[in-house]
Amino acid sequence: MQSKKKKEQLGLTALYCRLSRDDGAEGDSNSVANQKRLLQKYAKENSLGNTRFYVDDGYTGTNFNRPSFQKMIEDVEMGYVTAVIVKDMSRLGRDYLGVGYYTDTFFPEHNIRFIAVNDYVDSDDGENELAPFRNVMNEMYARDISRKVRSAHRIRGNSGEPLGQPPYGYRKDPLNKKHWIIDPAAAQVVRDIFRMCLEGKGNDTIARILQENGILNCTAYWHEKGIGRGGKKTQPNPYRWKNSTIRKILTQQEYCGDVINFKTYSKSFKDKTRIDNPEENWVIFKDVHEPIVDRDTFEQVQKKIIKRTKRRAPKSENGEKSIFSDLLYCADCGHKLWYHVNTINKNICFFSCSNYVKDYRGSCPTRHYVRADAIEQVVKLELQRMAQFLRDDEPMFADLLERKSNWEIAEEKKHLEGELQKARMRTETVSRLYKKAFEKNAEGLLSDEGFLQITHEYDVEQLALKAKIPQLREQIAEAERQAANKDKFIAAIRKFMQMDELTAPLLRELIDHIEVYETQGVGKSRTQRITIHYRFVGYIDIPAAPLTSHYISETRQGVAVEYIPA
Repeated sequence: MQSKKKKEQLGLTALYCRLSRDDGAEGDSNSVANQKRLLQKYAKENSLGNTRFYVDDGYTGTNFNRPSFQKMIEDVEMGYVTAVIVKDMSRLGRDYLGVGYYTDTFFPEHNIRFIAVNDYVDSDDGENELAPFRNVMNEMYARDISRKVRSAHRIRGNSGEPLGQPPYGYRKDPLNKKHWIIDPAAAQVVRDIFRMCLEGKGNDTIARILQENGILNCTAYWHEKGIGRGGKKTQPNPYRWKNSTIRKILTQQEYCGDVINFKTYSKSFKDKTRIDNPEENWVIFKDVHEPIVDRDTFEQVQKKIIKRTKRRAPKSENGEKSIFSDLLYCADCGHKLWYHVNTINKNICFFSCSNYVKDYRGSCPTRHYVRADAIEQVVKLELQRMAQFLRDDEPMFADLLERKSNWEIAEEKKHLEGELQKARMRTETVSRLYKKAFEKNAEGLLSDEGFLQITHEYDVEQLALKAKIPQLREQIAEAERQAANKDKFIAAIRKFMQMDELTAPLLRELIDHIEVYETQGVGKSRTQRITIHYRFVGYIDIPAAPLTSHYISETRQGVAVEYIPA
């Protein structure tokens, strides 16, 4: 068994630094650079090697949702870290209960030596009686700072200083950060959006036009300009605008030149969730910055929006939601098929791909149109074939299900167990390679730069394996549970045999999902494949069933579609 000193040489010494915006008010003593110097010096003087910095700059200590802290915790759980050093207890956090959990429970359970340099806390020296009191004082400090910040925030807000970030179309004045100036390129897009709205175009139409014209959406535009704002840095389509974005732009009074403060608030200094404030609590300052749209235009748009958003009672002629809603999927792109009622002939109900490029600005090249009555007939015919097979030869039907389910389950389980074994072996291999890298670095055979590069690659692979192994175990357990599902499926078929009509509960008891392919052919030679995937057993190919005719529907004069279950 390795000695403790040897173990610490082989493991990482995590040097954790944290600085929030509020801590910055204390001067240079808490700066990240100062924390790094102090921690590195302490580690060197106390022979704690293999140091790695984990730095959260600009993150509050009232919670632990900090990227570098979470990364450090992951490394602890993976067994890479043997010691954690912080400048003082407040750097770990200012939440009394949270800090107590890590220092009293989590770190001891993972055999981690915890050191707070300036507070003279070292877990190797046993319990420190003053540590809990320091944690309480740190939380009281955070509470007091929060109260002061809120007070200053309210004073600034009531004086007309904008508290939030400038909306799309504005940017901060380089000479005065408290003043907004117009961003010409984005401002023109905002004017175009208001103009199109006054022309009678809906939000979806406006979004489509902007996309077709190659206009970057707000997030992509800010990212291209190097403006630090929220949202994903990479997007599948940076030119795709959402309806909600168009609506938000059309309702922002700031475009008239106004500043509106206190639109949102948070309940506690520990909970950063923003809650919408009632409009009567807003504080509005008019004509503070240059307007992008005039006030008359803005008010006209608001009247249009109010008319457009009045709730209408559902049209009785459109009928109820289809029993097949949420069951149909596009066989090509995998998206759901949405239910529609023909606007001219209310008797025609149909489904189409929700990702169709022409209808929904999606990526699926074909519509996958299928009549609702056709789907109902196809499913009914297939269930009747299955029921007839069950009546004629129940033992053979049960044997078919058992052979299919047993074979598929065995194949799936064999594949999953093979993947699990590979993942376990690779985890052990990576752990050995990690230890070798530690030893080479400690012996001077591997530079610090090379060590960090290699171990980073191992970190990424270990995290992926850590997530994959539980998923594989759950999939294997699910495959084992599937073995008892044959009887459930036969019971559901018997229930169908006793009913005259299909119902939504019965469909969901029998069917997992239905894949719809695009129609092939022309005129009366058109065909459309439909694949039914049943619950418990998946797709079933029934041999030599008595009812073998396919459903054929004349969709319009001269056009007929034969629906082929496959």
